Amino acid sequence: MRATVSKVAGLVGVMIALAQPGASSATEQPYLAPPRPLPVPETVSGPMQALIGSPQNPSWNQHPASAAAWRALVKTYAKDIETVLPALMAREKVTVRADRMNGVPVFWIEPTVVPVENKDRILVNFHGGAYVFAPGKAGLRDAILLAGRGFRVISVDYRMAPDAPYPAAIDDAEAVWKAIVAHYPAKRIGVFGSSTGGAMTLALVVRAKAHHLPLPGALWAGTPWAQLDKVGDSYFTNDHVDNALVSYDGLLGAAAALYANGHVMSDPELSPVNADFKGFPPTLLTTGTRDLFLSNTIRVHRKLKQAGVAADLNVYEGLSHGDYERDPDLPESREVYGEAAAFFGRALAR
Repeated sequence: MRATVSKVAGLVGVMIALAQPGASSATEQPYLAPPRPLPVPETVSGPMQALIGSPQNPSWNQHPASAAAWRALVKTYAKDIETVLPALMAREKVTVRADRMNGVPVFWIEPTVVPVENKDRILVNFHGGAYVFAPGKAGLRDAILLAGRGFRVISVDYRMAPDAPYPAAIDDAEAVWKAIVAHYPAKRIGVFGSSTGGAMTLALVVRAKAHHLPLPGALWAGTPWAQLDKVGDSYFTNDHVDNALVSYDGLLGAAAALYANGHVMSDPELSPVNADFKGFPPTLLTTGTRDLFLSNTIRVHRKLKQAGVAADLNVYEGLSHGDYERDPDLPESREVYGEAAAFFGRALAR
């Protein structure tokens, strides 16, 4: 009798499910969430609450109509960032020196004091900026903030669109990587970046594996743009929830098309979430609950775990995309960079 009741209950459940609109083909009808308020969470720091409650990025929906318009926008943003760098460098007690490696411009960011355990270690940084923004010193915020935790950092000033679309950025990354591993043991080298830089951190390993180059000792991919095209749940669920990127359907999507330049976006060098992660180094991943790239980061983490790679995922309450980098005074930001420094301290060989 009990088995019969279970079968009946199961059949009723199936009938109820099939009776729901669109149940026979879940992909035909998107779920329409009702309009609802998004209160500022009380479960984050006071400064984080203020950031969450601030207006959305007013520049998110620009669509520059020409290469000249893109260049003008890049120049404006770079100038704004560069004005705050001297104070940030002084606070973090680091120096910046320009250099070139295999013809690619780079910057050395070095703390005034390097702990004994880090004297033979190097970190390589790829800056964010949607493969378009933050050239030169404008791309150094992430590198400065981690160098301030006691590591020498080489930040790569890779070529970008509109003048140098794919594969220019990853070609430059590979060229610098070859120069570095010619002088330093790969297991003592960590690679990191946020947003586009997080994607390039992963793509460098894709390229290094394909070309049989030594692999880094450890990776930190902060909120990586691991899926260049609009694929993944949080591109939709966090649309207009993330107050930094706001939506894919603006400047972000336009930058993706500009850099890809007609190349298929599912290519693992453009969308490293599609890569074979077998053999990847230990990896730290960071994102936030309001991040447009939340799914990108989660999907990379799952694939790393499925490939047997040691991978740690840190998801911060309330963070939109890259909040920890754009506001380094946040308690959450100090925690993010502290965790990254501790991770490299554990994972890299001495």
